[in-house]
Amino acid sequence: MPAPNQPNPASLLENLNDPQRAAVTHSDGPLLVLAGAGSGKTRVITRRAAYLASTVAQPREVLAITFTNKAANEMRERILALGVGPEMTVCTFHALGARLLRIHHERADLPANFTIYDTDDQRKVVKQAIELAELSTANWSPAAVHARISRAKNDMLTPTEFEEQADDWSDRVLARIYTEYQRLLEQNGAADFDDLLLKPARLLQNHEVLRRQLEQRYRYVLIDEYQDTNQAQYVVAHLLTLEQANICATGDPDQSIYGWRGADIGNILHFEEDYPSATVIRLEQNYRSTQRILAAADAVIAANFQRKEKSLWTENPEGARVRVVDCESTTEEAEWISAQILSSDKQGVSRSDIAVFYRINAMSRAIEEALLRAGIPYQVARGTEFYNRKEIKDVLAYLRLLINPADDIALLRAINNPPRGIGATTVSRLRNHAATLGASLMETVKQAQTLDGIGRSAARVQEFAELIAELQGLADQPPRTVVEQVARRSGLLAELTQEAEVNRSPLDNVNELINAAADFQSERPEATLIDWLEYTSLLGDTDTVDSSRGVVTLMTLHACKGLEFPVVFIIGLEDGTLPFSRTGEINGRDDDEEEEERRLCFVGMTRTMHTLTMTHCRYRLLRGAETRMVKSRFLRALPEAEVEWISPVEQKPPSHRSAVSHGRLPDDIELWEVGTLVRHPSRGLGQITTLRRGHKRTHVRVAFQDGADQSWVLEFADLTRVDYDEVG
Repeated sequence: MPAPNQPNPASLLENLNDPQRAAVTHSDGPLLVLAGAGSGKTRVITRRAAYLASTVAQPREVLAITFTNKAANEMRERILALGVGPEMTVCTFHALGARLLRIHHERADLPANFTIYDTDDQRKVVKQAIELAELSTANWSPAAVHARISRAKNDMLTPTEFEEQADDWSDRVLARIYTEYQRLLEQNGAADFDDLLLKPARLLQNHEVLRRQLEQRYRYVLIDEYQDTNQAQYVVAHLLTLEQANICATGDPDQSIYGWRGADIGNILHFEEDYPSATVIRLEQNYRSTQRILAAADAVIAANFQRKEKSLWTENPEGARVRVVDCESTTEEAEWISAQILSSDKQGVSRSDIAVFYRINAMSRAIEEALLRAGIPYQVARGTEFYNRKEIKDVLAYLRLLINPADDIALLRAINNPPRGIGATTVSRLRNHAATLGASLMETVKQAQTLDGIGRSAARVQEFAELIAELQGLADQPPRTVVEQVARRSGLLAELTQEAEVNRSPLDNVNELINAAADFQSERPEATLIDWLEYTSLLGDTDTVDSSRGVVTLMTLHACKGLEFPVVFIIGLEDGTLPFSRTGEINGRDDDEEEEERRLCFVGMTRTMHTLTMTHCRYRLLRGAETRMVKSRFLRALPEAEVEWISPVEQKPPSHRSAVSHGRLPDDIELWEVGTLVRHPSRGLGQITTLRRGHKRTHVRVAFQDGADQSWVLEFADLTRVDYDEVG
């Protein structure tokens, strides 16, 4: 029965179209909501959650799961605004997993105070695992190994299961590393990000009583972005609704963009096979984009085969045509965009309404430089970057040790930070003693004065152990208090204060960390230090994007999911960039990969409300060299009637061109010819083998002494001419 003082069900159906209303009022049994881009999906989910809580369930019996903290916070706020009490569980899959593991840690073979390792920590453990497997990190890249282990966990494979499936030498070696990696995690009392999905899925598989208890607790389960679920998430969703089948899956196969990290588009495509009695509702009216943007996006995605039939339409105005800009180079692309943003000021467009999307983070550099030159403020959507700064990770290492003294990764970071005279040799001997004793590094540190080979450093090691013991007395204090006191008593604040005369940013960052803990504490007065550390470990790229700052937003296409902007620029529409290829070779690539790249382009296009601009370059700076590019096949799919093709040279005002500090030929260009010696800052000495002057740009090819052979647009190349007598 619904709880008292819940919202009037009829009020929850106001301002909904017929399919939206049908999705909100569906009660028992499986429901698949195919929600096209901009079709009011979040409104439907929040209204449905509130409707269930006011008609057939208590708020605590409804579980709403989404993929990002930002989406979960927005959903939670909307549900509260509808008059539903805070008892409803609204969270991400990872947050749900962390919560279950804290409660049922013994069944999951974890300590109650387990640490959640971020990507940097995980790769450090992978490096240790590679060395323990008696392999070389030169041959086995920790980043690549970590990615393969992550994929195995998303596929719900333990080290033993992975080894059993290994069918070649490489996988058998990887199984050895995976085994050592998992052993190190257990030794450190830690879980990685993927364990927050794998371990809860295993809990539900292996503990039927617990599974039934959770299904009785969460009688109705709503899952957003179902197309992005991986195998572990699929298992959790399926087992939580195994008997009653009160699952509502909302999503869109056309927006499945995480296959590279284990997402299985088949989960949504085969939903009706998993639940034969499912009701399917299509949300096809788009409320976000203009007709022309929608028509262009539809033309791009139409080439995909892995889809569910759906026809997006809108009553919005026709709008301006989609602009496709033909740029000569990366620099020209960036300068043209910065000029457009400057001109938008005169049109009354707020900079917070503008976003620039790109395929990979490295592509932001040229845009950032152009915006800086033009004096345009911006923010980059990399929410985890703040927590990856050295000074922040230093403070967090101490905090983790207070909760989990077995965390060797945290101890190794903290023990001589700030410097306290404990050198690498001493640390190495402590680690060797720990291995010999079968003890944690912290247990060994406490015994330093009784160990051989530690010598005069033993006293300093003992002081560190006493400091950690003293700080552990703070662990039960509110998060803000603990963070501030640890930063102060550890000596980190004093060190950063001394350095502030040269560089104040690290000190400001630590103070901002204290502010972040205070904000978290004000929103959750009962929160503990463990709660706050868990929250920081689950942050994603978009969690720190602040639309109120009045600045341009830069982000990857993957990060833009779930957001919308009136004005959008998508850069780098070239084969090899979008669709992306690490080798630059597109032809013959896997069809599934190309379909996902097309979906990624579609997602970026449909974030746009009013003005969409897509750019491509004839030459792009890749790995230090100007590379000839081919216009993306996705651009070739655009309907001519909806597109305006633009050349930046014709659009840029002369005053802006004269202000650009890049794009000049060398002053001594008349002396440049085939055979001329040149020098590059990183490549060294080389000789021109080809020099071709075009209508707009001069193209040069250089053979270097080390055997490399590279091409540049000379106007943007960092090359200087060298006289023969200078080199003998």
